[in-house]
Amino acid sequence: MDSSIAQAQHIDLLILPETNLILVASVIEPLRAANRIAGRTLYSWSLFSPDGRAIETKSGIPVPVAGAFRPQRETAPLFVLSSYHWQLSATSQLKMLLSQTARHREMMAGIESGSWLLAETSLLDNFSATTHWEDFEDFAAAYPQVTMVRERFVIDRKRITTGGSLPTLDLMLELIRRAHGYSLALEVSRLFIYEQERTRGDLLQVPAIGNMRILDTRVGAAVKLMEETVEAPLTLARLARRVGVSARHLQDLFKETMGVAPHEHYLALRLNAARRKVIETRMEFADIAAISGFNSSSSFSRSYRGHYRESPSETRRRLKLKN
Repeated sequence: MDSSIAQAQHIDLLILPETNLILVASVIEPLRAANRIAGRTLYSWSLFSPDGRAIETKSGIPVPVAGAFRPQRETAPLFVLSSYHWQLSATSQLKMLLSQTARHREMMAGIESGSWLLAETSLLDNFSATTHWEDFEDFAAAYPQVTMVRERFVIDRKRITTGGSLPTLDLMLELIRRAHGYSLALEVSRLFIYEQERTRGDLLQVPAIGNMRILDTRVGAAVKLMEETVEAPLTLARLARRVGVSARHLQDLFKETMGVAPHEHYLALRLNAARRKVIETRMEFADIAAISGFNSSSSFSRSYRGHYRESPSETRRRLKLKN
């Protein structure tokens, strides 16, 4: 974990008319899931529209907002969401508000077509950025001062841009990983299984973290073995032998496709499984340690505290007091 989980991160969302409902969900739902899994408020958010009226999404389902976007000196990250006809909202007043609030915000994100509005307001000048693949060439021609990158999302200092709804989900997983560690990001991603790879005739569902969505079949097979052997973890050598590669090669493949070493992913799986037992059952910690592949309660407690910044007993005590 890179930061304390005690302080909640607040995010403001400016949603433009005709935004896809799934785009809004791609930002909010991973944050909600992170709160649920952690058993505490890691994230909060407020929704705004240009005029304070509910947003009519393209699906016809309105999204209520807290009010009109009238920022003062807020420092929270601002996400600007748009899908269609962003130009209709790009009034001189809104662009002025965005320019003013950018002086204070720790970060600003253009989500899908929201990147156009940021560029139009000169907030992407001299930054790297991306946008929806259909608009990539037009965007690059319209804003030569922006360095366009063909990626699902781009994080460049205080600016973030994404290329669509699923890339936005990728982005949120990456932000969760950076703030709260790989284990939490992995568990959130497993709630939103949206990658399906066929391996040896089986349907293997594998979550993606960050920008890595294309999974090598050998890594996929290794991940499946890890999930099947949580109670009795395999050594790296045995794992590699089972999928037909050397241990060193498997390490390299994991780094390339998952962004972590095999043992980090394995440990995250085991700890997440253990945490679910800690939260959802009254099992003894020694029993949870055993079924999660730890050889002692003390080693389990050390790993648990290292990942979650609290002991298993502190988790149960905190959630009991909360309820």
